[in-house]
Amino acid sequence: MTPTQELQKPSIKTALPGPKSLEIINADAQYVTPSYPRPDYKLVADHAQGVWITDPDGNVFLDCNAGVAVCSTGHCHPEVVAAIQKQVSELIHLCGTDFYYRHMPELGKKLNEIVPIDGPTKTHFANSGAEAIETALKLAMYHTRRQKFIAFQSSFHGRTLGALSLTSSKKAQRLGFMRQPLDVVHIPYPNKFRHFITDQATDEGTVSCDVLTWLNKVFQTTTPPEEVAGIILEVVQGEGGYVPAPTVFVKELRRICDEHGIMLIVDEVQSGMGRTGKMFALDHHEGVKADIVCMAKGLGSGMPIGACTARADIMDWHKGAHASTFGGNPVALTAALKTIELLEGGLVENSRNVGAYLEAGLNKLKEKYSVIGDVRGYGMMLGVEFVKGSGDDPHAADADLRDRVEIACFEKGLIILGCGSNSIRWSPPLILTKEHVDVALEIFDQAVAESIH
Repeated sequence: MTPTQELQKPSIKTALPGPKSLEIINADAQYVTPSYPRPDYKLVADHAQGVWITDPDGNVFLDCNAGVAVCSTGHCHPEVVAAIQKQVSELIHLCGTDFYYRHMPELGKKLNEIVPIDGPTKTHFANSGAEAIETALKLAMYHTRRQKFIAFQSSFHGRTLGALSLTSSKKAQRLGFMRQPLDVVHIPYPNKFRHFITDQATDEGTVSCDVLTWLNKVFQTTTPPEEVAGIILEVVQGEGGYVPAPTVFVKELRRICDEHGIMLIVDEVQSGMGRTGKMFALDHHEGVKADIVCMAKGLGSGMPIGACTARADIMDWHKGAHASTFGGNPVALTAALKTIELLEGGLVENSRNVGAYLEAGLNKLKEKYSVIGDVRGYGMMLGVEFVKGSGDDPHAADADLRDRVEIACFEKGLIILGCGSNSIRWSPPLILTKEHVDVALEIFDQAVAESIH
């Protein structure tokens, strides 16, 4: 079922933020940590339904961000809400790391059916993407008896200390935390729009070959492959700019991991659960399977849940090796089971079809505006990169323009969010319709036009 709304367009009634919203923003500044990486525009949510968010002042926004790719089935999907309400009346918590309830094996079995891993799997349940990554790191070290990791420049895997050792998308995420606790080597990511040496566009084969050459140099010099526990890959980089990895690269990475006994850890926290038009982004690369897959965000339609699924023969650690008081909470598990049911019932297909419609519309705007340098991605995980478009280097990144477009969209009632240094991410709820896309593209078109003049 797809929730319906009579409202067809955003409705902005006050200056933004409005007076009631400002009260909340001011209170937040007084009582809440300043470390949250909020954008320049200030959205205050009061309630939401489907693809629409209403702020305390009655302004209504079209949401094409979905709480940063979390609300996969839309805001407050009635079937998810009903499942949660039923569950909270029966069992809220018991601590699944000490006792048993049906929800853990039920979701574990379902993930065993759908994750891109060969053979039987087992799952550890967590509360967030960062926790799922921490699980994967500990598991890879335990299983391989190795301590080194390979990650990618511009990657994001979380802000807890272990995950932070992998994360490299922004200086602010590491500033002030000195030495990282894990031994991680970062190599370039194969971004065909910006080669890591020239900063110019190239082809998938060239950039893939050059990254793999870099990796081979790392193996020959500082980081022997027989000491590497895992390579952590975002098949589509999230915070780094919504950049998909080429198939030729993903396949070769799998071969290298097999050759050296390295765990291929695939971070599907942002790209999983139908976001790319397939259940997982790795599914776009036929024949390639992971050893360990990390999930969160869209898995629970807004409930806090993370999961680390691995080959059963890898998840072979001893009793007490890793656990979590709230991980695998029955309410969050119930939301995840209902979410997967809805995804398989049509929302993954909708992500693929309506996502293609959105991508086509964004490419038309790319033809219209020289400042749109690239449109990329799969399904409803699409990135739009802004460039100078003229002058001595028309390919040069234009972060200021991206920021202006982001704010202009907000002022017109469209919620989108930046990623990378100069890109905008489109990660709407997977219930988005073509009619919603038409409204969003009209606003985006206007925002770009106003921002370049």
